[in-house]
Amino acid sequence: MWDLTLPWWQLIIRGLVVYAFLIFILRMSGKRQIGQMSPFDLVFMMVISNAVQNSMNGGDNSIMAGVLLAATLIVANLFASRISFSRRGLGKIMQGEPRVLLHNGSINRKALQDENITHDELMVAIRQAGFADVLNVRSAILEVNGSISVIPLKH
Repeated sequence: MWDLTLPWWQLIIRGLVVYAFLIFILRMSGKRQIGQMSPFDLVFMMVISNAVQNSMNGGDNSIMAGVLLAATLIVANLFASRISFSRRGLGKIMQGEPRVLLHNGSINRKALQDENITHDELMVAIRQAGFADVLNVRSAILEVNGSISVIPLKH
């Protein structure tokens, strides 16, 4: 129950490799995946976490392996957060940049496609911001956290 069946360093390396891989994959899948999860996205995340569990623990189901992997993931996340904060270039790579989805009533269809956002999802965000029509919106911006900021057109 307490004894590791794998060397401690192997668990740490496995945890770091899986963490880096998942960050990369989620980053490539677009910001929407992180900020606005649909039921499909939630199921996807649950299945992914189950799929990578064995690759991290290598079959070691001891309490110590779980504690060591949890600590490794927490430290890796803190380190990634610090690096993205202190090094702007790496921060942009790790978190991305805001993306203009709509400007002065004109929808940027390429940006929607690149970010895996449907026209309907954009319209929901615009309506939630209190606007019935895109002509009343100066900009709709997909932020790095996955939310959509809507800036009104001033008359």
